[in-house]
Amino acid sequence: MTGFGYDAGMKPYVLCHMVCSVDGRIWGSRWRPKVNVVPNLFERLHDQMGGGSWLCGRVTAQEFAKGTEPHYPPTDQVFARENWFAQREAKAWGIFLDGHGKAVWARRDIGGDPILVILTEAVPDRHLAGLRADGVSYIFAGKTEIDLAAALQTLNRELGVERIMLEGGGGANGAFLRAGLIDELSLVICPVIDGSTGGPIVFNSGDADLGPAPIESMTLVSHDVLEGGTMWLRYKLRSTAAEVN
Repeated sequence: MTGFGYDAGMKPYVLCHMVCSVDGRIWGSRWRPKVNVVPNLFERLHDQMGGGSWLCGRVTAQEFAKGTEPHYPPTDQVFARENWFAQREAKAWGIFLDGHGKAVWARRDIGGDPILVILTEAVPDRHLAGLRADGVSYIFAGKTEIDLAAALQTLNRELGVERIMLEGGGGANGAFLRAGLIDELSLVICPVIDGSTGGPIVFNSGDADLGPAPIESMTLVSHDVLEGGTMWLRYKLRSTAAEVN
């Protein structure tokens, strides 16, 4: 995924909101002791920060999707690689990165938030036909890899999205971090430990060593102790990658 060449004046504010263990892991079912996990804490803080449109990666998309088949059925239709909207008005959008069209939705919204998928032009026509049949909106951002900055610009221009809550998983967070597109981090650290090797983490840039993250500064905005000893930290981020853009 890339994130260069955008007009920063049209980029929605990106707030990355994550809950993790003290060792930075985000797979809650593995956390111990379980008694220290506060139910619905992630959603409660999401709403407390104002909610609004939210964005997740492909793995999370497939967790939300309800389709039972691995692909949408074949079609004879041919579609131009143009943005398509089942609707344009929404209080909040559920936005997903799915560059090559892996998620079969069989639903049009999540908790009342209409689904919008960010694709590349490499997605097959049958997937576009399936999304339209499901009432799922989609936009294109890149030929074979998602251009995150272009996607954000489109969301702002076409739908008026001014703020997005980036909510994982680690791969999506890592891609936005590397592209210099995260403005704020809300990190909720629970008094639990995963202790595993290779489990999902807050920021993941893949197997390749890409060097240090392009972060120039992190400024603490607020810190709160929540129930059970949970810590809630909020930081403003300044990225060197954003300056290059």
